[in-house]
Amino acid sequence: MMEIRKATAAEMHIVTELAELIWPQTYSDYISAAQLRYMLDLMYNPVELLAQYHKGYVFLIANVEGKDVGFACSSVLEESDHIYKLQKLYVLPSTQGMGIGKLLIDEVLALAEAKGGKFLQLNVNRNNKATNFYLKRGFKIKETVDLEIGSGFFMNDYIMELPIGG
Repeated sequence: MMEIRKATAAEMHIVTELAELIWPQTYSDYISAAQLRYMLDLMYNPVELLAQYHKGYVFLIANVEGKDVGFACSSVLEESDHIYKLQKLYVLPSTQGMGIGKLLIDEVLALAEAKGGKFLQLNVNRNNKATNFYLKRGFKIKETVDLEIGSGFFMNDYIMELPIGG
């Protein structure tokens, strides 16, 4: 059985643990080990995740047969423009292709739509094969960006956007 649940503050360690398992398999072909470690330490340390949680970021955890296998995180990006952002979406490689990512995005879209969201945006590394997943879901590439994240590292991303509803 597959289920999606809203994470609690006490479950942020699960997000950290999953990221530690997923990121090396996802990014090691095109991000250096040093940048990968820097980004995990920066974005997935429990203090940062808890701060995001308390700012109103919504964390979802996917569970299959009693095992946590993926997560998503979303937040309001521009409340006045009704833009929400998919901050994170990761699924263990061993469970990809089971529809977990689709379920997580569907739940993020439903939550954003219920709050009046009109668009869902996300950033994805330009080399990440997940770009095709997002294109198939209807996202369009809005912009190409190179974002400096510190210590001489950059995120070379596409900003993608999907209209919500209608």
